[in-house]
Amino acid sequence: MTKTLTIVQMLPELESGGVERGTLEIGKYLVNQGCRSIVISGGGRMVAQLKEEGSEHINWEVGKKSLSTLRYIRKVRKFLRETKPDILHLRSRLPAWIGYLAWKKLPKNDRPKLVTTVHGPYTVGKYSSVMMRGEKIIAVSEMIRAYIIQNYSFVDPESITVIHRGVDTKEYFPEFEPSEGWKTNWYAEYPQMLEKQLLTIPARLTRWKGQEDFIEIMQALIVDGQNVHGVIVGSAHPKKQEYAEELRNLINSKDLQNHITMCGHRSDLKEILSLSSIVFSLSTEPEAFGRTTIEALSLGTPVIGYNHGGVKEQLERLFPEGEIQVGKFGEAVVKVQEWLSNPPKPSNNLNFTLDSMCDQTLSNYYK
Repeated sequence: MTKTLTIVQMLPELESGGVERGTLEIGKYLVNQGCRSIVISGGGRMVAQLKEEGSEHINWEVGKKSLSTLRYIRKVRKFLRETKPDILHLRSRLPAWIGYLAWKKLPKNDRPKLVTTVHGPYTVGKYSSVMMRGEKIIAVSEMIRAYIIQNYSFVDPESITVIHRGVDTKEYFPEFEPSEGWKTNWYAEYPQMLEKQLLTIPARLTRWKGQEDFIEIMQALIVDGQNVHGVIVGSAHPKKQEYAEELRNLINSKDLQNHITMCGHRSDLKEILSLSSIVFSLSTEPEAFGRTTIEALSLGTPVIGYNHGGVKEQLERLFPEGEIQVGKFGEAVVKVQEWLSNPPKPSNNLNFTLDSMCDQTLSNYYK
């Protein structure tokens, strides 16, 4: 009989984002497999769901950028010694340093297996190198595997496993339709979108995520007389609210305030993606994976995305028609003009599924 594992995952907080959602998904899966799932983070809006789904949460600010955070090295070491987990899974750099230094000071025969997930192409250097110190390293895309091998010569390529992020295809499937009640509420909240074809960019509000490029594309489409409305879904970090204000000012300066709506953070993104005619992934730096791209494609919604990073890997397999060169707004405008009257259909998602991601992660723990 396979041994039931105890797994500890560490990350800065559980507020929002792909790393956080992946942590919850793995936690839920582990509990369903009879494992013990523990998450150490500084807390956030997703903690309630984490606990409801059976994981335990330890509220330690292991991601706070302060010298005082170093005190958690001793706490984590004591916790590991007492709890004796089988796996310590590190998912972000600062918590990884806390976890790694705590782990390293344990006797070799009394340590859990150390697993790291490299979620992005971090700035190369000593600080980021901790993510490559796992005995097993998970890369979220082929792009990330190449990044690790290219930049960290001490890493044995055999220790790296590519496990693409995945979506729950029982939740995200082409036939999904938002309920009539949801649609009624949506259009009551946003009457300006009624009888428009929705073009959506779902992404955290930060400079490299492509909202400014999206606004340029929208301007060209509105000038062309297309019956579209732009939807910007996502919030800025509490300490970076000025960027949200910059985007509002940009929209106003182009006289697009009646044609683009900033919705902020939404918990009903699945419905929004399904309702949309086209979804955009316009990150100017390559995404390690690009989760909302695969969610939209799984719902059968066409995606226009810059052809680099993990998004390129997804589009190549499921929807190559959606690829455009980075910064080429004109290519996007032409595609939108063509697709609004004759929308193409993405291939069914058989490659990037939640079941596959979770199964592969658990197999990696047992290796």
